[in-house]
Amino acid sequence: MTEARQEVSLGMPQLPAPAYPAEVRARLEADAKEVIARYPDSRSALLPLLHLVQSEEGYVSRTGMALCAELLGLTTAEVTAVATFYTMYRRRPSGDYQVGVCTNTLCAVMGGDAIFDRLKQHLGLGNNETTEDGKVTLEHIECNAACDFAPVVMVNWEFFDNQTPESATQLVDDLIAGRTVEPTRGAPLCSYKETARILAGFPDQRPGAVEATGGAGPASLVGLRLAKGEELHPKVVAPRGESARSEAPQDRPQPGAQHLSSHDAPQQTSASDPDHPAGPAAEEGE
Repeated sequence: MTEARQEVSLGMPQLPAPAYPAEVRARLEADAKEVIARYPDSRSALLPLLHLVQSEEGYVSRTGMALCAELLGLTTAEVTAVATFYTMYRRRPSGDYQVGVCTNTLCAVMGGDAIFDRLKQHLGLGNNETTEDGKVTLEHIECNAACDFAPVVMVNWEFFDNQTPESATQLVDDLIAGRTVEPTRGAPLCSYKETARILAGFPDQRPGAVEATGGAGPASLVGLRLAKGEELHPKVVAPRGESARSEAPQDRPQPGAQHLSSHDAPQQTSASDPDHPAGPAAEEGE
């Protein structure tokens, strides 16, 4: 790397990144050339190259970022800006299994927060911390577009749906013990390094991975079914523990009939905001 590319932090030159062993560098360079060749502009290959170097060490190290910068003709500052922006790139050594608990709104209210708290206590870890044996890294994650299976836990980006604190605890115990665990849907589970190589764009060698499906659930597909012109029978929501039932056409409210749902008419706000009571909003023209 030329002196012009040397990065400066707080006015002090930064020490050069450690080099990969010759055989590792040669292998990574060969793989990187294959990735770069897919793009008309080499810098477009930065995201998959970061996955590639992550597949080598299990995280994106300074050495990995320096290699990406060199191969793509970028500064290490440009590479670092991308690597630190996306949470899918780890910036320090982490576990063979990244256990992510969704704590976004729906998963949280369905039990995601309770699962995350239980795992923190059970493993003795905080967010983004790793067990001493290097097996499991625990983190809370944002929405993974699997809301109809909430609460969701992901391990190396594979889905474990409809989890409870008990099932999630058993899951991490099995991972630490080396027992086989099977995702709810999708491809078989593999290590984080193997996952990173797949995300870099190399063939997925897992048995059955090509045939595996991890499609969305029924609730997520309602819009698609409507677009296809399918008739959907609404569900009558039942109390927790009871089964919902389909609403037959004769059971549907008729036009002009009064609905019992509290959401169908403007309500007084005094119950929720006693300091600022107000009546229903007036219709235009009144």
